Order: sequence, then C-alpha cells, then structure tokens
Amino acid sequence: MKQIVLALALTVCAPATWAAEKLSLNEISGYLNGIKTAKSSFTQINDDGSLSTGQLYIHRPGRMRFEYDTPGGGTVVAGAGSVVIFDPKSNQPPETYPLKRTPLSVILARKVNLNQANMVVGHRFDGTTTIVRSQDPEHPDYGSIELMFTGDPVELRKWVVHDNAGGQTTVILGALETGLRLPSNLFSTTASN
Repeated sequence: MKQIVLALALTVCAPATWAAEKLSLNEISGYLNGIKTAKSSFTQINDDGSLSTGQLYIHRPGRMRFEYDTPGGGTVVAGAGSVVIFDPKSNQPPETYPLKRTPLSVILARKVNLNQANMVVGHRFDGTTTIVRSQDPEHPDYGSIELMFTGDPVELRKWVVHDNAGGQTTVILGALETGLRLPSNLFSTTASN
C-alpha cells in the first residue's frame, strides 16, 4: 500500500518535463529551417576527452563559425561549400574539407527535410530530449550527426558528430540568440579573421 501511495505522490508531483513528447521530424525540420542566423556559447568535448569552449555563429544556409577561446584559439569556418580549420598552433596551412562531406551539412542545408529517404537512421525520445541521428543517404561513409532537441518551444541543445573513423565530438550549446545581423566576413574561408 505504501508503494502505491508513494507512486501516486510521485505522479502528482512529477515535473512538467515528464509530460513532454517526442518531437516529429516535421517539427524539427521546420525549426531548423526557421533559423536564419544564430549565436551561442558552446562547450566541445573532443574524442580524447579534452574540453574546448568558444562562440558559435550560424548563418543558414551553408555558413557556420566556431571561434575557440584561448589558449590556442583556433577557428573552424563553414562557408562557400567548404569547412576550413585554422589552427594558429600549427605551422601547416589551414585544412579544408567539402562541407557536403561532413555531417554539419545536415544543419546547414538550404532546406532541411529530415523525412528524406534514409537520411534519419535514428529518432528517439529519452523522456526529456528528442534525439535524431542523421546521415547523408547517398554517402553514409561520411559519418553521422546526432541532434538533441528539447520541446516547448523546440530548441537545439546539443549535437554529436560521429566521424567515419569511429571518433565522436560533442558540442553542447548555450542559449541560442537568433535573428541577429552577422557580418559576412565572419564566414570567410580565406582568413581566420
């Protein structure tokens, strides 16, 4: 009897997040398509367990910038169809990759449609967060990205990039500020600014 009373008490006192539901792929696609510009602080957990922090800027479609805090700094810029990594500690020229060969292309696409055939390889709900795992349906070997959203209102909170070598990088976002005017030179792939 005590167990039943306790269960009822817990149910009555349950937080509103228990009432949350899994977001549909249409809701998530609509949310991502609604983001034109955004800024957020971020914490990145690298595959080796090390932490990095910085500022993230998004200008959809096709542009994103990670500015890493010092020491070491560094910048990663997606723009003009490429992702360029500027590492001030390296004596090498910046590394460049085609954006379409990275899982970030899912977030930065001109029109996000997670219902596209074979794009979503996982769609689940953990009781608080809707988690969507997505990949390029024509090139699953490019890796995948797990996007984590909270609801009411829908908000992107975190993503995990799984590369084709089995590594993963987690990015945890602060509060997203949207609708900002962002200078185009933030997304230049020719200099780290």
